[in-house]
Amino acid sequence: MATENRINFWRRNAKVPGSVRPVYGAQHPPLDPRLRRTYPKDNTKPKLNNLKSKKASSFHEFARSTNDAWDIDDEGDEDFLGAPNPTSSLPSSVHSTSTHHQSSQQWQNPAGETESEIAHRLDPPRTESQALQEMQEEETECNLVNGKVVKSSSEAHLNTSSVRSTLQKQQSLPVRPIIPLVARISDQNVSGTPPMTVREKSRLDKFKQLLTSPNTDLEELRKHSWSGIPREVRPITWRLLCGYLPANKERRELVLKRKREEYFGFIEQYYHSRTDEHYKDTYRQIHIDIPRTNPLIPLFQQPTVQEVFERILFIWAIRHPASGYVQGINDLVTPFFVVFLSEFVTEDVENFEMAALPLDTQRNIEADSFWCMSKLLDGIQDNYTFAQPGIQNKVKALEELVSRIDEDIHNHFKKYEVEYLQFAFRWMNNLLMRELPLRCTIRVWDTYQAEAEGFSHFHLYVCAAFLLEWRKEILSMVDFQGLLMLLQNLPTIHWGNEEVGLLLAEAYRLKYMFADAPSHYKR
Repeated sequence: MATENRINFWRRNAKVPGSVRPVYGAQHPPLDPRLRRTYPKDNTKPKLNNLKSKKASSFHEFARSTNDAWDIDDEGDEDFLGAPNPTSSLPSSVHSTSTHHQSSQQWQNPAGETESEIAHRLDPPRTESQALQEMQEEETECNLVNGKVVKSSSEAHLNTSSVRSTLQKQQSLPVRPIIPLVARISDQNVSGTPPMTVREKSRLDKFKQLLTSPNTDLEELRKHSWSGIPREVRPITWRLLCGYLPANKERRELVLKRKREEYFGFIEQYYHSRTDEHYKDTYRQIHIDIPRTNPLIPLFQQPTVQEVFERILFIWAIRHPASGYVQGINDLVTPFFVVFLSEFVTEDVENFEMAALPLDTQRNIEADSFWCMSKLLDGIQDNYTFAQPGIQNKVKALEELVSRIDEDIHNHFKKYEVEYLQFAFRWMNNLLMRELPLRCTIRVWDTYQAEAEGFSHFHLYVCAAFLLEWRKEILSMVDFQGLLMLLQNLPTIHWGNEEVGLLLAEAYRLKYMFADAPSHYKR
């Protein structure tokens, strides 16, 4: 017993000196946060005082939500790999009845019939082939519609108790999609959701009216884009808002053709030099970083897509020698690439095979992604020059802003010696892309492009609002390690448009109160 308690202590205690736990951002989480077994509660572990128990429980509640896929024990592995089950060919109702019959004492009614005999009389036996066919039909109907999972794990609790019992015994893992929810790019405006509301249709019509006018009113377009851009018109709206396309409709095709030809002229002129002594270190770093970009999304692991990213990043680096390539810039390509790809893809983008598109379409997506990323980086290039002074200044501004907005959080960081640079550097360097799922990043960028200085100025207030969002969790952490692990792995994997909308609204409120009032709440 003492040995078991000692093992549990070293396994679970958050304050073990030198202990290391994996840290994941929103785009680098465990393979699936649901891939873990539920272990029985150990009632024999030593009791701590109330303060320590509270701290440990809050930390471990967070830590348990980031368990890795390989935390499943051997028995779980057998279940996951589909170990043979003598009753697996039976439908769930039959299996549940037989399991209950084996594990409990048989009950007899006044007529002398046992429970199994009653079940047999009420539910006539079926052949093995009929049972197998019925089970396959149920699984197909519940789990897949056009290759998508449409039945959530919460809906599974609405099933009968017999089905629930069978699922718990046959496998410890819930039904899940091809890729984890955290990696899904699709927002709430794709197939599988309720039909478009009257308000959404009205907004889409307004966007179409603006985009099809001879000269698009960009100020009006920004006004409507602030609260989100409909998926159907997002590609052309982004091209307009970032300055890649002109407002004049007649000139757009000519500009697109010229800019796309110019980009591939750069490819012919410079890309062969990637192996030269002067550029080989830059290309090597790009080549290393590309596979790390959104590792859970199959789309970004395709060789065709990785080659596109290598060309985009290498050409940008050699055309901007003041900064060159800096780690983190690779993340900034992905929203543009996904949005422009979605223009030609009707199904889920994350599993789409890029090579299936015509070559001209692939080239157009690549060129448009390059130019739009370039327009974005033109406004924040001081983030990536030597010593990254832009990021240093923004982190300092965030610290000063938080000290005025919420003195409790600021003093809490000072008390436990947490520096803003230790967590906010990544927020500024990657524009919160490592903290939010990609689908949320795309929605945030709708607003950033609608703001005059969205990526450089408004982003500061979004970071402040994002920090305040976790106020309760931050103040509950009373040690340096717990605070850093929380701030580097904030649980946003299930965020959607609603949460992002509230975050942006709070950021706008902070900007309205503090942007032009440098002494407001200053102490």
